[in-house]
Amino acid sequence: MTAPDPIAEFNAWLEEARRAGVPVPEAIALATADAEGRPSARMLLLKGADERGFTFFTGYESRKGLELEANPHAALVVYWQPLGRQVRVEGTVRKLSAEESDAYFATRPPLSRAAAAASRQSEVIEGREALEAEIERLLAEHGDEVPRPERWGGYVLEPEAIELWQHGDDRVHDRFRFTREGAGWRRERLAP
Repeated sequence: MTAPDPIAEFNAWLEEARRAGVPVPEAIALATADAEGRPSARMLLLKGADERGFTFFTGYESRKGLELEANPHAALVVYWQPLGRQVRVEGTVRKLSAEESDAYFATRPPLSRAAAAASRQSEVIEGREALEAEIERLLAEHGDEVPRPERWGGYVLEPEAIELWQHGDDRVHDRFRFTREGAGWRRERLAP
């Protein structure tokens, strides 16, 4: 049912979700916890999955960024309901290099770059007007080349465990857990 490499299988499933027309197939729920272990979760977009792990971008000073600074352990879940599939990932998160963050930031549309630079994510603001005014100021100052702010960048969740779940009739699902074992993965079937 699954490839020996769970990240390769994840990418195959993601591509199937895209071909099947699943809306926003890269949407993930990311769970973090603060230094005291109090959890929080939110939806965001996965930007890639490779041998290093699962990549996403956000504000380093956002709630999730501050939680990851205090406690670098996280989990994510992606669920493709039309395909009856979900993937769970648990591991340690580390920041990507400034160069990688710059490279991704440069691919974003100008308004998206300006919005990321204008927003002090998770902070209380006066109102939407103040945010829009800062976006307009940045676009007027930089045009289409708004630079990446140092407070914003990428992370990679380096997986220690990955679970692939496929819906089965009458709740007899297929579940496979992969855990790191040396340079490879140990695969186990779990009861549904």
